Amino acid sequence: MDLRTALKQGLAQLRAARVPSHTLAAELLLLHVLGRDRTWIYAHPEEEIVELDAERYFALIVRRSSGEPTQHLTGKQEFWGLEFEVTPDVLIPRPETEHVIEVALDRLAVREIRAGRKPMLRGEGLHVADVGTGSGCIAVALAKELSGARIYATDISNVALAVARRNAARHSVSDRIHFLESNLLDAVSAVGPQHAVPLLGKRSSGATHESVTSHQSPLLDLIVSNPPYVGRREAATLMREVRDHEPEVALYGGKEGYEFYADLITQAAARLKPGGILVLELGHNSLPTVQPLLDATAWANVGVTNDLAGIPRVIATERL
Repeated sequence: MDLRTALKQGLAQLRAARVPSHTLAAELLLLHVLGRDRTWIYAHPEEEIVELDAERYFALIVRRSSGEPTQHLTGKQEFWGLEFEVTPDVLIPRPETEHVIEVALDRLAVREIRAGRKPMLRGEGLHVADVGTGSGCIAVALAKELSGARIYATDISNVALAVARRNAARHSVSDRIHFLESNLLDAVSAVGPQHAVPLLGKRSSGATHESVTSHQSPLLDLIVSNPPYVGRREAATLMREVRDHEPEVALYGGKEGYEFYADLITQAAARLKPGGILVLELGHNSLPTVQPLLDATAWANVGVTNDLAGIPRVIATERL
């Protein structure tokens, strides 16, 4: 069988199974099996596929047709121009989450300009927390952009943290990210910068991470989060790829979906320094509930950023 025939057959099977973006999925699975790029495949449509590769390809097509996400089958997803390992233990990074990075970097630059200082291109001296890090995509992207910053990445799932650590190692930023097994910011005790004491704690899944009870960090300059924001009452409306294959702990924020925000905002207020920035991703209907939580006595300069579909996707504010 040649490449053209294999791709056409795979595409037809996925289309018949009503798989979203079936053409892209068929291509990505073939690229994964062959270890080639898209340019090579389309430049060699008559290249023969060895029988073993053809069997692997169509086995993946069957699994994708049954609802398994393409990213779980290939084990990877691109985010912020970087390739991340993805497993069923972490939420698959979405393009709209890149708005969190964009808003955070913009806010940091504006803060420096407002203070009459030059923007810190490397983020020297900044302390940042990524809450609910999952695959580590936000923490790693920020570490790449802010090479002088110290980042604390928390997650309640130690198996997710193991994936995040591997992604940090893949992109050579492990030395600047502290991974903490924690509910929200519970494990990050805010103290004066002169008392910052990184502590090593218990081992989890064979990897060392920092103490879940006694880690001390300076007051933070920036807190970012893509928290669980899907309501359990919405479960039946989700695509099967999401509902049946992504981790519930990273997906559902409660019955309504917005339950995590109140505690996260309260903790952020206690751990940000004055002028510190909070950037949160929003669910498609979260804004009316979340925005009133940013009380004018504690927060200033509240702004909302829409995604490319026009949905309010990110809310950002600064600590008074």
